[in-house]
Amino acid sequence: MSWFKKKADPISDRARALNEEIAQLEAQIKVLDARVQEEEAQPRLRSTVLPHGETLSHPAPRNSHPPAQEPIFEEVRNVASAPDPATTPEHYNDLGVRKYDLPALLRRIRNQFQGPSTTNPKLVSYLAAGGIQGLRPLRYEKRVARNRFIFFVFFLFLVLLGLVLVFAKRH
Repeated sequence: MSWFKKKADPISDRARALNEEIAQLEAQIKVLDARVQEEEAQPRLRSTVLPHGETLSHPAPRNSHPPAQEPIFEEVRNVASAPDPATTPEHYNDLGVRKYDLPALLRRIRNQFQGPSTTNPKLVSYLAAGGIQGLRPLRYEKRVARNRFIFFVFFLFLVLLGLVLVFAKRH
């Protein structure tokens, strides 16, 4: 059994291949940029039509790119420190102590068991249905994990039962 072997991850393999391709393209861009800089360094030519006229300069490079910008990050909302949306003055008594609110308590407990909502439901549906090549569906993975858990619980039960029987025979 391959319990302790790391399985190949097709997504990380694809990401590694894309990163290598990006590095090759960046190297090619640097070479082409160096060529453009050499062409700009050539002397200006005087027009032969008008000998004492203005000098001509080469046009600006067509593939010039804007300066690099700082990456844009998403705001991460900390759910644990988020204020309770139903906080009003009616939730506090005369001394400023929060009143006991049973429905809010039940709502918070239910939210603890539900977990956070997904930000990308399409990806979740792909993962659940096995839509990405090389990845097993989540239902299969859940079944394997459940069976493994049941096996180890049964094994632990047998070990503990054996220990109890050994100690019971000695006394």
